[in-house]
Amino acid sequence: MLGVLLALSLAACGEGPWNDPYPASQEGASIVYGSFSERPKHLDPARSYSSNEYAFIGQIYEPPLQYHFLLRPYRLVPLTAEAVPEPMFFTEKGEPLPPDAPPEAIGFSEYRVRIRPGVRYQPHPAFAKGSNGAYRYHHLSAEDLGGINRLGDFTETGTRELVAEDFVHQIKRLADPAVHSPIAGLMAEHIEGFAELSQRLTEARAVADRAESNSFLDLRAFAFAGAEALDRYSYRIRLQGRYQQFIYWLAMPFFAPMPWEADRFYAQSGLRERNITLDWYPVGSGPFMLSENNPNLRMVLSRNPYFHGESYPEEGMPDDQAAGLLRDAGGALPFVERAVYSLEKENIPYWYKFLQGYYDTSGIASDSFDQAIGFSSQGEALLTDALRERGIELLTAVESSVFYLGFNMRDPLIGGDGESARLLRRAISIAVDYDEYVSIFANGRGVAAQGPIPPGIFGYREGEAGINPYIYRWEEGRAVRRGIEEARALMDRAGFPGGRDPATAEALTLYYDTTASGPDDKARLSWMRKQLAKLGIQLVIRATDYNRFQEKMREGTGQLFIWGWNADYPDPENFLFLLYGPNSKAQGGGENAANYQNPSFDILFDRMKDMTDGPERQAVIDQMVEILRRDAPWNWGYFPQAFSLHHAWVRNLKPNLMANNTLKYRRVDPALRERSREQWNRPLVWPLALVAGLLLVGGLPAVRIYRQRERGRAL
Repeated sequence: MLGVLLALSLAACGEGPWNDPYPASQEGASIVYGSFSERPKHLDPARSYSSNEYAFIGQIYEPPLQYHFLLRPYRLVPLTAEAVPEPMFFTEKGEPLPPDAPPEAIGFSEYRVRIRPGVRYQPHPAFAKGSNGAYRYHHLSAEDLGGINRLGDFTETGTRELVAEDFVHQIKRLADPAVHSPIAGLMAEHIEGFAELSQRLTEARAVADRAESNSFLDLRAFAFAGAEALDRYSYRIRLQGRYQQFIYWLAMPFFAPMPWEADRFYAQSGLRERNITLDWYPVGSGPFMLSENNPNLRMVLSRNPYFHGESYPEEGMPDDQAAGLLRDAGGALPFVERAVYSLEKENIPYWYKFLQGYYDTSGIASDSFDQAIGFSSQGEALLTDALRERGIELLTAVESSVFYLGFNMRDPLIGGDGESARLLRRAISIAVDYDEYVSIFANGRGVAAQGPIPPGIFGYREGEAGINPYIYRWEEGRAVRRGIEEARALMDRAGFPGGRDPATAEALTLYYDTTASGPDDKARLSWMRKQLAKLGIQLVIRATDYNRFQEKMREGTGQLFIWGWNADYPDPENFLFLLYGPNSKAQGGGENAANYQNPSFDILFDRMKDMTDGPERQAVIDQMVEILRRDAPWNWGYFPQAFSLHHAWVRNLKPNLMANNTLKYRRVDPALRERSREQWNRPLVWPLALVAGLLLVGGLPAVRIYRQRERGRAL
């Protein structure tokens, strides 16, 4: 028996890794392997507003526009639209205005979108028709639903061409209170007639509820001034006044087309009871379709057989050619047949499966950071030797986000427009060393901010032109934080020599409001105290629960606080509005958490937000950033930096923090992946042979004794 076990063990050596989690049928296939950590709640593009959901629906749904995969700063390009639309401006009476019309003259603006003919939806039962031309599954009875438990149980599917009315239908869905779109409130401020349509739909559903009717509410029957199909392939969106940033929303899944047939199909109560809904089974025109949705195990995206086709970009940045990112220029997308995402709730199992080659890409959790990353003497992040030997590569990208230390400008001590408070804020901004913070608490994954606009966003300045001269100086080709002695000199000029309050002759006391109170937060809070102690300032930590903290921010009663912001779209307005006076959190409920107000800045903001990118807009932004640096309503904090790893068999990876539809660009080399997996996961047979040998040797005395007994009985 032991010999048989040993023979089987040795024979299995040539059959590939024993720990391979995937079926043998997938060997050599053009498949992307990844993971997800939690079940996506909403796959309906009108409801979803989460990055883990966008990882799926971004590959399935196609809004009119998308972000160019390679070019930076981020640039909008057509997707289902034929071109990026330019806004048209009109007076209240509908008279056309020139593109440079002053905002106060604009009564409404319009975006007219022409979509590409020939785009078709993925196969779906909602489009299936019988021989008589009627939809097969739009009026399902209880008998029809026998044996139907998932979408794949429907035996027939269909497709049809995408038309302009589908985009209009989706915008109406955004206004429908029954859909619960998270952007409905914002769109009501801008899209003409949006709020009125929402009210009419509310009333129509109330009438249906009183009548105890479960009938489908057909949105096509509701006229809507804000969105209207002009012909089969053209539609317009009408906005109140001017909203220059609206164009970015046209690249988000919220504005992807939705066929009325899908709404009609999923509205049937029998399907809802079986969880066959748009939140579970999306229907789009993109390169992939969700072919398996088992969030307790696996989610699979497969190539859409009706995909209209798209080509890999032929234009990139200067470094993209050398990086191999243009080798596939002009190639037909998508390059892979499927993407298999497995559920992984814990970081450590995911990490080791990545190292074994069973996942193509990986982030870097804190637990694994030292295994993956080291730093050069210049502070540059480098892969460890062990990872480089496996051909693993590192990608980094500064995120379109900011974390900052805010000063409440309503506070009588730290806030206001007085010179003393301004100098005090600058001194603190020098002393609270965010370069050090990033190194200690973010594993070096961040860039100290010089202002509110991160890299990759129009308006950001590189090099010496982009430093904050009040906090940094330019030395030997890099920004160097000013010394603590300069900060102490600013304290003297502010009237707080040695960090003492002249009114009490004691150390100046400041208050830091935070929700941080757990054991993991102690080091950060201790670090913050030490930063201000360098100026002689005593920092009092006021830790509280989240709700109380939010209340203090709304009322403007805090003093110092940490805040953050993640961009919705790549426009400088999306960061500069955080300091626009009318957006004060305490006075207007906006996102200006520092409650900063400067009339000069506000005038420039009103001018800048409606300008198109170019030298004139850059000049206005430069003026605005200079005002902010001088006034220092924030210690500018840092921009987080994303680190990601990928194996050598994966191509066409470039961080794009705005695009969510990048799976179609990815290419894999299945042969290299299989060879690497076999090399890295060879079963160790010698321990089995050793154990077998030990058992054999250990068993010999027992065999000898047994034979002696048998002979004795025979005699």
